[in-house]
Amino acid sequence: MENNDVKISKKKPIFPVTPALQKYLRTYQREAKLPISYNDLMQFNEAFPLMDKFGKDSLWEGPIYAQDLIERLHDGLKEIYANLKASGNLRIVEHKYIDKIEYCTFGNTHPFRIRIVNRLNDVYDYFYIKKADASRIYGLEMEEILSPNQVNYLVDGNTLVEEHIAGIPGDVFTKGQLYTPEFNPTRIAKEFVKFNERCLIMLLGDMRAYNFVVQITPDFDDIQFRIRAIDFDQQFYEGNLKVYLPQFFKENLPYVKMSMEQLTEKTVLQYQQEERSSIVHRVRSERHRLTDLRDVSNKEELTTPENIALLKQGMSDYFKDTNYLRCKTMTDIIELNIKNIIRQVKL
Repeated sequence: MENNDVKISKKKPIFPVTPALQKYLRTYQREAKLPISYNDLMQFNEAFPLMDKFGKDSLWEGPIYAQDLIERLHDGLKEIYANLKASGNLRIVEHKYIDKIEYCTFGNTHPFRIRIVNRLNDVYDYFYIKKADASRIYGLEMEEILSPNQVNYLVDGNTLVEEHIAGIPGDVFTKGQLYTPEFNPTRIAKEFVKFNERCLIMLLGDMRAYNFVVQITPDFDDIQFRIRAIDFDQQFYEGNLKVYLPQFFKENLPYVKMSMEQLTEKTVLQYQQEERSSIVHRVRSERHRLTDLRDVSNKEELTTPENIALLKQGMSDYFKDTNYLRCKTMTDIIELNIKNIIRQVKL
């Protein structure tokens, strides 16, 4: 596995949620009527910077709202949480309160991070309110359909609500836990190879270490790991093939080095094949949903013609398959990826 620094677009535009995508979201219970919107949360007068536990700027801010607005926002946010977690059953928020509203100007969707706390036992949870971006929504749907992970989100107009994905940020994990003695490095390397393969097939870009988390699960005889994406803004937008391969980001170099230390070329191929087989199983079980998603996304403008031309040439060269040159959209490229792995699994 190689590693080079990869350049991506400085600013990807936010693509609107079209009526066709809205209809898809409604069909698969992702649409909801929310009591407050992203624009409501933007009604703060000033904000103060939030520092992390080491005293460094966290890139998050604490917005300050007018007193007469706070109660309405808090009530609305609790109702949104009930929609996200319990299909609108308000009983789950009877003993909860909104502890923090935090705002981030870093990233495309400028998210609000909400901390909600159970006053009976101080257990807390997070969720996010973001600008609805069609790219991100397609990324979330691809994650739901093709990855081993489930994602939970709701959309209302220009407002996107996302459940918090728990885990240790990939960059934090490399600094403090990657070489923990009781962790099996081969298992971590295996997961990075599978994650790398999945991102390329799904065309999920910009998976540098701070855009994914590592989940650690103790098992009866060892510790299991899973690498999960938490940022879906760069879903099939970029034209550079390397953007869709996490191994090429300098931030992921510790994972690449561990993979090279622990795995042989034969085991890398084995783990890639395992991931492809898993994707084929998920495609078969979700084929109707995947077809509906394809039909909607194929008609939308979600990138530039230049990016499509660049990527299909890159895919053709990478896989030595001229069929990629016939693709007209990013969706076509993903569909060909899936068709090719289905053929490989059958061989």
